[in-house]
Amino acid sequence: MSFEGLSRRQFVQQAGVAGFAAFGAGRFISAATVSGASREPVKNGKGLAQPAFLMLPLGAIRPTGWLRRQLEVQAQGLSGHLDETWPDVGSDSGWLGGKGDSWERGPYYLDGLLPMAYLLEDRRLKEKSQRYIEWTLTSRKADGLFGPAVKAEDWWPRMVMLKALTQYQEATGDARVVPLMEAYFAYQRKNLAGNPLSSWARARWQDNVLTVLWLYNRNGDAKLLELARTLHDQGYDWKGMYESFPYTRKVTREDFKREEHTKEGNHPSHGVNNAMALKAVPLWSLQSQSAGDRNFQTKQWETLDRYHGLANGMFSADEHFAGTNPSQGIELCAVVEAMFSLELALAISGQSALGDRLEKIAYNALPGTLSDDMWTHQYDQQPNQIECGFHSKPWSTNGTESNLFGLEPNFGCCTANFHQGWPKLASSLVMASPGNGLAVMVYAPCVVSTVVRNVPVEMEVATEYPFRGSVEVRVAAAAPLTFPLRLRVPEGEQPVFTVNGQAVIPAMHERFARIEREWRAGDVLRMTMAMKPRMVEGALGTVSVMRGPLVFSLPIEEQWTKIRDRGLTADWQIFGESSWSYGLAGGPSAPDAIAVKESPIGVVPFAKGTPGVTLETAGVRLTNWRASDGTADAPPEDAAKNVGEAATVKLVPYASTKLRITSFPRAKAKA
Repeated sequence: MSFEGLSRRQFVQQAGVAGFAAFGAGRFISAATVSGASREPVKNGKGLAQPAFLMLPLGAIRPTGWLRRQLEVQAQGLSGHLDETWPDVGSDSGWLGGKGDSWERGPYYLDGLLPMAYLLEDRRLKEKSQRYIEWTLTSRKADGLFGPAVKAEDWWPRMVMLKALTQYQEATGDARVVPLMEAYFAYQRKNLAGNPLSSWARARWQDNVLTVLWLYNRNGDAKLLELARTLHDQGYDWKGMYESFPYTRKVTREDFKREEHTKEGNHPSHGVNNAMALKAVPLWSLQSQSAGDRNFQTKQWETLDRYHGLANGMFSADEHFAGTNPSQGIELCAVVEAMFSLELALAISGQSALGDRLEKIAYNALPGTLSDDMWTHQYDQQPNQIECGFHSKPWSTNGTESNLFGLEPNFGCCTANFHQGWPKLASSLVMASPGNGLAVMVYAPCVVSTVVRNVPVEMEVATEYPFRGSVEVRVAAAAPLTFPLRLRVPEGEQPVFTVNGQAVIPAMHERFARIEREWRAGDVLRMTMAMKPRMVEGALGTVSVMRGPLVFSLPIEEQWTKIRDRGLTADWQIFGESSWSYGLAGGPSAPDAIAVKESPIGVVPFAKGTPGVTLETAGVRLTNWRASDGTADAPPEDAAKNVGEAATVKLVPYASTKLRITSFPRAKAKA
């Protein structure tokens, strides 16, 4: 798949790549640029615990370098044109006053479209977003309810729209947002007793609490804390489920049918519900002020890894929990929602391991389920994915179109929801830290404009990470200013640090390097990581290969076959045209046997044709690993029987190939 037919030169001209490195050129967006907007973080109000880090408002962080190019690809792809080709979010949407879809799809779309528009300062996308904003703000009724009249009793779709409204208010300072939210939450307080949370809203209560606390931190109304408690008490008990986790194997269709008749239905085993629920207990810790709640996401990930973990950093759920076979899939909605949950929990708990997980998902699972031009996507992706076609295997409860690439394969929720992935990651790269400092939480190129102790500070994070191991942080405060600067140290790395070329030894705390000094304009802090490749043990006796946060896969030659045109885009099958049944001969004790080759990063960063780094290692061609119905069988676990001809295996980043083997059986070459 090519990028909309553009040549490299044409794309560079359109994306303005030369303007990405504008640091120090007087082109920053200061706090005064947008009337009413602020670039300062907001602390929690009375009665709430303070998080470990404070997220900066939308607009304080702007993507540069490869990350901006990725967002430009998204804007020129399906995200920037979905309303033009998909009626569910088009002019007849119920969230634009029409008679079309009036449930979650319009709010889902806006929740990603709006931050993308403001991160890119894209007038066309802002105008698209503003149509939804204006209709929503003017839809408010006298009793405080807003939105379409259809399904007005369903709390869930308004939870999503409120998330979009908070981002809009942060970016613009629009004074109409807070009164609408105050009126709506008053409506909720009056009506939740007679119309309690149910179905999707009961499973996703934490998304409602998130915006309730956002408002409380701006108006201090104690009744909002009462509302948050009511939502928590009516919501599903995610903490209780993970303390006694019942889903220790793949959910079958028979399990699914039995669950339908229980009190909770199928919601507890639903992948996207669980991805959203990853933020529930850490978010509630702000009110409970419990350290156990604050760090609970760690337990959730340990549980998910044990019973459903995948090599791409996610858990299997296609559409419900599906076990550890790497041919099982994970829904794109779950990927972007897990990222958002990680971003929030990383800020609340300050656990550096959550940053590792976030990078692993963002730099593998997210781009791995999108075509290079971002005009098509999958519903389910598989770490071991040898064909994308019409098959019933291996899905737990999904249909035969689950891993096709297209406009809305299997079901349209991901079509509406995937847009938030990259923009929200970009908005979470840097946060405010204790002691009036700043912290680089996730590594990608960006420029930050904020205020530290009443002094405007602008900071550039210049890096080609995750493809390279070097990060430069360039500070430009309005006046010399002393504050602590923290950098999260990725797992397994022992970086070397310099300031203005001189070696420094930072203080370390929970894998955050802390350097406090008087920062002056032009100061450069550099962190250099070894980024050695490593083999990682997985389920079913498998092994996968990583370098930094990137997971590497054996690419399978792809034949894309169009099924049908879908307006501005199309639906595709992909057939494999090369061998895939290889094992790896090495192991975690022999990482030096993996050769590394770095190449220039392409205009489209994760494109198949221009991988920024490739690996080579010793492999074994196997004859005892087969496929059925377009799906690779579970990797053969008996290493003693995995014997075959020796071969050199070339590996590429997971997202650089859509047909791949990622979880390999251990094997031995014939003598």
